[in-house]
Amino acid sequence: MATVRVAAGVLLALSALALPAQAEDPYLFFEWKVTYGTKTLLGVPQKVILINGEFPGPRINCSSNNNIVVNVFNQLDQPLLFHWNGMQHRKNSWMDGLLGTQCPIAPNTNFTYKWQPKDQIGSFFYFPSIGMQRAAGGYGAITVVSRLLIPVPFDQPPPESDHVVLIGDWYTKDHEVMARQLDAGRSIGRPEGVLINGKGGADLAAAPMFTFEAGKAYRFRVCNTGIKASLNFRIQGHDMKLVEMEGSHTVQDMYDSLDVHVGHCFSVLVDADQKPGDYYLVASTRFIHDARSASAVIRYAGSNTPPSPNVPEPPAGWAWSINQWRSFRWNLTASAARPNPQGSYHYGQINITRTIKLMVSRGHIDGKLRYGFNGVSHRNTDTPLKLAEYFNVTDGVFSYNQMRDVPPAVNGPLHVIPNVITAEFRTFIEIIFENPEKSMDSLHLDGYSFFGVGMGPGKWSPELRNTYNLLDAVSRHTIQVYPRSWSAIMLTFDNAGMWNIRSNIWERHYLGEELYMSVISPERSLRDEYNMPDVALRCGKVVGLPMPPSYNPAR
Repeated sequence: MATVRVAAGVLLALSALALPAQAEDPYLFFEWKVTYGTKTLLGVPQKVILINGEFPGPRINCSSNNNIVVNVFNQLDQPLLFHWNGMQHRKNSWMDGLLGTQCPIAPNTNFTYKWQPKDQIGSFFYFPSIGMQRAAGGYGAITVVSRLLIPVPFDQPPPESDHVVLIGDWYTKDHEVMARQLDAGRSIGRPEGVLINGKGGADLAAAPMFTFEAGKAYRFRVCNTGIKASLNFRIQGHDMKLVEMEGSHTVQDMYDSLDVHVGHCFSVLVDADQKPGDYYLVASTRFIHDARSASAVIRYAGSNTPPSPNVPEPPAGWAWSINQWRSFRWNLTASAARPNPQGSYHYGQINITRTIKLMVSRGHIDGKLRYGFNGVSHRNTDTPLKLAEYFNVTDGVFSYNQMRDVPPAVNGPLHVIPNVITAEFRTFIEIIFENPEKSMDSLHLDGYSFFGVGMGPGKWSPELRNTYNLLDAVSRHTIQVYPRSWSAIMLTFDNAGMWNIRSNIWERHYLGEELYMSVISPERSLRDEYNMPDVALRCGKVVGLPMPPSYNPAR
């Protein structure tokens, strides 16, 4: 867990942020020195991104509405940004940590992030977002617990321990080599292995990762921090009770294994109810050839019995996986971050004002493979999109709505441009993702949680709305799309800002499978969005420009 410290530089930067707040919630301060280091993770020494010398990075353990202040010192030889995966940053896309919203932190400089998990609870993670840096590590867990007055829908007594389990595929190639491969039109190929909490191979067998006391219950927060492969997670001889998924309490069904797709996070409760001994905690790749697996050891206190070599195999095929997804349901009686039932929001009774159908596009431009949506492959700009919009200098940077709400009738060449579409503030929108590829996809939306209401094989059609779950779909921020299949989400665009929709399959993301959604409040009110912080970094066309007029005071 990270050491919380107050540094003079952080306090000075914090005073300059000057973000309006209704009340002063508690502050947590972190100081991160980001460097390269050499780690031998799968038998091969390689360059890894470390935070304060650690991989994975420090855990941010906080409560709802805490003010999180992270002073990042970039000691890499490349620009750097951190993205806080699943944090909604209400009214504050300035801190989202992507090239569309923020200028990068230059080498040998620092930048202080300030954000709140406003009205959020749950399990999340952060990662470096520029280029292929995510493939080099630099990630860590974010756990947001409920405030003390908010009841948690778990059996009493509470879990003995709250553990983070970061699982993900891993490549032994250098991340810059991977980027050059993609730039040259080649694939990064299949992963060499799987890591669990930054360990793989012989390191996992060296010592137990977790210890159980017989008769106690334990919480495991499991996130897939990889870049390509869905993983099946299981604990030898133990069932798992699903209790939370990306910020929402779930109906507490029991599972013997769970598919965790790239970018997804689950929480499970596990009872130490087996014969004392050692047991394997296992993560195995799914839906790719040459399956890879990693096993860590859970030891009952005092055990000297090695784990059984008979580890259950992961399920086969994706029909099992999609049926498991259909079993996930929102707990409509539980309180969330605020003392009101999660299910008080009856999303299924709201009229859809717009349907956006996003079909994954793939093609070659000048010999380079590109991905995109609806014939448009996104490219980043020297001036972040949000800054260009805020300073009203979008000319020559990007144009809005170059992509239509439906795929082109005939697949033509991809257009490589900044892909920014607009959404009317506070409208209820349906988004359909179609994946015609033979490989899995996993889609993420920043700034929001959404309701994953349906998915299925083939192409989507309006008649398939009859299959939607309009009662208790889990509110979350990621959804998988199976090969040659579709997935549907619904949400209200009520968080003003510039928000990213992207593939979590980082090869696809790097090659353009993303877009930005501009959501502007017509009232230009501080009630709906913060002004750009004075300490925000500047680059491109906004360097030296006077600050625009403030948004109107909140009323």
